[in-house]
Amino acid sequence: MDPTLLAPIDLAAIPDPGARQAIQGLLNLVEQLAAENRALRDENQRLRDENDRLKGERGKPTFRSAKPSAGSTDYSSERERRQPGTWQKGPKRDRITITRTERLTVDRASLPPDAEYKGVETVVVQDVRLEVNGVCFEKEVWYSPSLRKSYRASLPAGYDGEFGPGLKALALALHYAANVTQPKLRELFEQAGVVISSGYLADLLSQDRADFKTEATAVFQAGLRSSPWHHLDDTRTRVDGQSEHCHVIGNPLYTAYLTTPRKDRLTVLDVLRGGTERRFRLDAVAERYLEWVGLSASARRRLAAFPRDQDLDEATILGLLDAQRLWLGPQQRTWILEALALAAYQAQDTWPVVQTLVCDDAPQFRGVTDELALCWIHEGRHYTKLSPYLPRHQTLLAAFKGRFWAYYRELLAYREHPSADERTRLGAAFDALFATETGYRLLDERIALTRTKKDSLLLVLDHPELPLHNNPAELAARQRVRKRDASFGPRSPAGRAAWDTFHTLAATTHKLGLSLYAYLRDRLAHAGQVPPLADLITARAPALHLGASWAAS
Repeated sequence: MDPTLLAPIDLAAIPDPGARQAIQGLLNLVEQLAAENRALRDENQRLRDENDRLKGERGKPTFRSAKPSAGSTDYSSERERRQPGTWQKGPKRDRITITRTERLTVDRASLPPDAEYKGVETVVVQDVRLEVNGVCFEKEVWYSPSLRKSYRASLPAGYDGEFGPGLKALALALHYAANVTQPKLRELFEQAGVVISSGYLADLLSQDRADFKTEATAVFQAGLRSSPWHHLDDTRTRVDGQSEHCHVIGNPLYTAYLTTPRKDRLTVLDVLRGGTERRFRLDAVAERYLEWVGLSASARRRLAAFPRDQDLDEATILGLLDAQRLWLGPQQRTWILEALALAAYQAQDTWPVVQTLVCDDAPQFRGVTDELALCWIHEGRHYTKLSPYLPRHQTLLAAFKGRFWAYYRELLAYREHPSADERTRLGAAFDALFATETGYRLLDERIALTRTKKDSLLLVLDHPELPLHNNPAELAARQRVRKRDASFGPRSPAGRAAWDTFHTLAATTHKLGLSLYAYLRDRLAHAGQVPPLADLITARAPALHLGASWAAS
């Protein structure tokens, strides 16, 4: 059926309300059947491809189309939400370091007799040199006959293991910031004349160095202290062939990576505590959480046997729960563990407690912090995923998305110039926008779902510092995805820790405007020229006013 045949239908022109409602229902039924038919065709094609593969043949090839199809998975809202602006090329001359000046002369024999000297003009050219800097250290050796002991001069800092800090820093920077794989790194060094083994390079890139790990932990703690809100997202990764999850948390001053086997609510609490040992505590916070999730009163009464207002380790709490296993099911046990872990997290003072998370609406993020700021771009993707079949529904969806992103831009303007009057107006505008009923059933259901998230979507009205989207965390997660695509994944727990450590340091140095290579070389050579990253975060945070509205309240 050609959907354009139904385009002339104008429901508003039908005077009979019953007929209008019936036709609207039929249009939604057509939409539903078209979606089911599309899903069945896709499933049928997948089964055919699988059958062909089982017979040793190839499935139907997939070709990328210039135009997005109905089943496209590209849900970007870039063009809809961005306003065109003027682009100006900024100066870069002041950022270029001049290492030498070379005077170029004109061959006097080529000049005519009347040529006059008019001075010089400057042309700045940037170049790099990749060459071996092999050093032969002649270490003095002294011997004491009376003590029967030899004394040897020490190598400079960073020159252990036959290679200097420059090579080590370059290898780490290229591997973790530019995603250059280990074989390609070795190939690059060999072409430059460096004799290096695959084993040494593998150890350098996957070694869980205590000094860098300590600084990454300090970065995370300082970052958590720098603002009351933080971005959070996760992405799938593989460790030794097994699926795990990389969690990304940060704000404008830092980004931290933590990889864990799971991504449930307990794991989110683990991430906020920097992966330290789990602790559990029964107190008023835990009781409020259990009431919020809907644990029955009889099950809550059984917690009277648990110690109150004291931290317990995981083995102890699991033992207490095992004693109640006849009355507590798996879901109830999970709720209790989450409640007690949340209470212990909020009671501890080793790690700063996050007040607000900026994230998507994944269930594991709910209830972890006092406030949740949902990402508007993620919410907009739900509308982009709708693929109406009928032209009428396509028009209704396009019109509503236009209003959606227009309201988003109003929120952006409010962040720049917040006021009480504008706050009230935007709250009322939200109610009006998401009370819309179009007659397109799937769109109306989606609008109603968005309406239920009002408090989290409009938290920016109370705290204008909050970003409206979670793009920084998603882009940081994409960096791990690119690394995973290039290097597949770490092969050991030490490699997993190295990935987390160096991705944290690479992302944070970038946000602080530092060269990752210069930072790594400074640390490897113990030069002490680059301040601790945690100190830089702490020093720069006040100027950004990341928590001004929280402080005012």
